[in-house]
Amino acid sequence: FQSQADRFAFIAEWYDPNAALFRRYELLYYPKDGSVEMYDVKNHRTFLKRTKYDSLHLEDLFVGNKITVFSRHLSLVDYGDQYTARKLGSRKERTLALIKPDAVPKLGELIDIIINAGFTITKAKMMMLSRKEAVDFYADHQSKPFYNELLQFVTSGPVVAMEILGDDAVSKWKTLLGPANSAAAQTDAPDSIRANFGHDGLRNAAHGPDSVASAARELELFFPSSGGRGPVNSAQFTNCTCCVIKPHAVNEGLTGKIIKAIVREGFQISALQMFNMERANVEEFYEIYKGVVAEYLEMVTELCSGPCIAMEIIQPEPPKVFRDFCGPSDPEIARHLRPGTLRAVFGKNKIQNAVHCTDLPEDGLLEVR
Repeated sequence: FQSQADRFAFIAEWYDPNAALFRRYELLYYPKDGSVEMYDVKNHRTFLKRTKYDSLHLEDLFVGNKITVFSRHLSLVDYGDQYTARKLGSRKERTLALIKPDAVPKLGELIDIIINAGFTITKAKMMMLSRKEAVDFYADHQSKPFYNELLQFVTSGPVVAMEILGDDAVSKWKTLLGPANSAAAQTDAPDSIRANFGHDGLRNAAHGPDSVASAARELELFFPSSGGRGPVNSAQFTNCTCCVIKPHAVNEGLTGKIIKAIVREGFQISALQMFNMERANVEEFYEIYKGVVAEYLEMVTELCSGPCIAMEIIQPEPPKVFRDFCGPSDPEIARHLRPGTLRAVFGKNKIQNAVHCTDLPEDGLLEVR
C-alpha cells in the first residue's frame, strides 16, 4: 500500500480567533516517519517546516475530520491532490448514536462498544429534550399507536446524543443496535445492544438513523451546524463538581472505562459534553494553577491538544468526595498511595493524568458552568 515516496495532501482550515476568519493551509503528511508540513495557501509561504508529529495518524486523515496539530484545531475540508483522493477517499460516514433515558446509566458500557467497533466519537452531549424537540425528532412516528408514550419516554430523563464516525457508519451502527424490539433482538441478535441493554419495543436503549440522509437530518437537530444551540444540556448546577476527561485519555479510548468507574463508585453523571478547547479558554480555566504549579503550561497544552469530555458529577448520599476518588495528581504517587483511584488506574504522568477534577469545593459550580 505504501511506496517510499508516499505523501498525502489535504486542504485544512483553521479558525483564527484574533482575525475572526478562516485560514487555509495545504497540509502534507508523510506516513513513513509520521511527519507533517503546512503551507499557507493565501500567502504562498511555508507555515510549518516538515516536523515529526507523533499524535497524528494516517487513520485520522480524511475529509470532514477535525485534527489537532500543535494545539491548533484544523478541519480537513478537501483532498490536496488526486493521488490522496484516490488512496484515502473513504467510505467514512457520520451517524447519530442516541442513548435513550433507560440506558444512560449504562453509558460507559455503550461507549466502550462504540469505540471497540472502530467508531470515533466526534461530538457528544447529554441533553434534556423538550416535547417540541421530541415531536420534531419522531415526526415519522406520528401515526403509530405508541407515539404519545414514545414522546413521554424520550423526554422523561436525559439522553446522550453522539455523532459517531466510521466506515459505513449508518449500517454498521444499525447492526450493532439489533432489531428495534428488545425481545426480538434477544432471539435474533443476542450480541446486539438492544438485546443486552433494552427492555421492550419502546425502552430499547438506543437509536440509530436508517439512511445517510436521515443521519444528516437527525444530527442537525442535536448538533445544529448553523451554530444554534440544539437541545439544552442536562446540567443541574446544584451540589455538583466538575470532571474533565483529558484529550490523551479520550484518544486512548478510555472514556467508557472512566465513566464506568465513576458510576460504579456511586457518583451520578448529570451532564456531559465533548469540547475542543481553544488555548485562551484553557488558560482561563486553569488560571488558579498559573504560577502555582510548575507544569501549568504543559497542562494547558494537553487540554487543548484534542477533544476533551467535561462532566457534571453529583455527589451520592451519603456524600463521598469526588476529588478523593480521582486521587493524587501524579499517577505514580497515586499508584503507590491510592491504587484504586482514577489517576492511578488511567493516568500516565503528571500532565497526562487522565482526568481534571475541581480542587476547591466552592469552585465546583463555577467549573461546571
